[in-house]
Amino acid sequence: MTKNFVEELQWRGMIHDIMPGTEEVLEKELCSAYVGIDPTADSLHIGHLVGVMMLKHFQLAGHRPLALIGGATGMIGDPSGKSAERNLLTEDELHHNQEALKAQLAKFLDFESGEANAALLVNNYDWMKNFSFLDFIRDVGKHITVNYMMAKDSVKKRIGEESKTGMSFTEFSYQLVQGYDFLYLYDNYSCKLQMGGSDQWGNITTGTELIRRKSSGEAFALTCPLITKADGGKFGKTESGNVWLDPEKTSPYAFYQFWMNTSDEDAEKYVKIFTLLTKEEVAETVAKHSEAPHQRLLQKILAENITKMVHSQEALDAAIDASQILFGKGTTETLKNLDESTFLSVFDGVPQSEITSDDLKLPVLDLLAGKANIFASNGEARRMIKDNAVSVNRNKIKDDFDFSKAELLNGKYILIQKGKKKYFILRVV
Repeated sequence: MTKNFVEELQWRGMIHDIMPGTEEVLEKELCSAYVGIDPTADSLHIGHLVGVMMLKHFQLAGHRPLALIGGATGMIGDPSGKSAERNLLTEDELHHNQEALKAQLAKFLDFESGEANAALLVNNYDWMKNFSFLDFIRDVGKHITVNYMMAKDSVKKRIGEESKTGMSFTEFSYQLVQGYDFLYLYDNYSCKLQMGGSDQWGNITTGTELIRRKSSGEAFALTCPLITKADGGKFGKTESGNVWLDPEKTSPYAFYQFWMNTSDEDAEKYVKIFTLLTKEEVAETVAKHSEAPHQRLLQKILAENITKMVHSQEALDAAIDASQILFGKGTTETLKNLDESTFLSVFDGVPQSEITSDDLKLPVLDLLAGKANIFASNGEARRMIKDNAVSVNRNKIKDDFDFSKAELLNGKYILIQKGKKKYFILRVV
């Protein structure tokens, strides 16, 4: 055991509830623990990262992490009300999503070493798909009373007077299905601990109760706080939706910028949760940041560590280079090296005008003012060009500039800069 798992999570602010005896059993023997992951998409998003980091710390402490893909439970929704009831995935879709998620998890967890604590990926669809309803209510349902299930906060909130929608039987049964997962992993993989967000405490403890009643065993539960933002906004959500780990869904540049744009208060919290910096390194970084907050050291350390872990050093370097462009430090060469996804991420929200290749033959003023409407008039365009305040692909131009000879970025774009901060994109179609 390289470190005390519970102590590690405690100083990082990653424990909300913990069942008595958990720390003692982890100190005594090599244990297995699992976290459930919804497979309805073929990528994790940053909302999953807390659970993934818990599994990583668990493995670093010498224990065996199990990542459970909820192929069965992912089809029915859970009583916390976070999501609507879900549609049935085909087996092909489920298999595709599972493989994609495992590839992402492999950047955090060791699946291949053959060591006793090597991670495992399991899918509850494998043991639930042939379980008949009659068998389930006979072998599982009889061990947990309705009174016990109704006492859970997650259930009471959904069926109480304040609830407008009530709760379907499908959702009500969720805690039994999740509880059976824990029992199955306990019986087949000696899994003694389930971890998750604090809103899962009720479902997790149903599993420990089922293990006690059906297998006469002892199992444990540990939850982390739900991650919040200092301003009250929802963590992990942007105007465009989730922040994904898949670079095709969220570019490494946009991913990097998400962490760079966190507040000081949030960055101090997140650097403990989403990086592997030691307690001493975090304290040192926080102290240096407080001396010169405008330099955003905490945000840089956070963004660099997590972007490298999720993507790669190369992707991080490219994201840092791309970040310089908007601050006027990027060169023409930097701009040319951006792939299309990163280019569009960097200039997200910048006005775009469509032009044809024939339009590139127009005189500069006619193109910029008349065709693309970047300038209100030819006169304004002429004045700004004369003042050396207009750039094409980061190069200053004169009024005799030949657009037909301009290099197209990614074969289709030209970046116009007007003054210091105004950008426009010409898209050649």
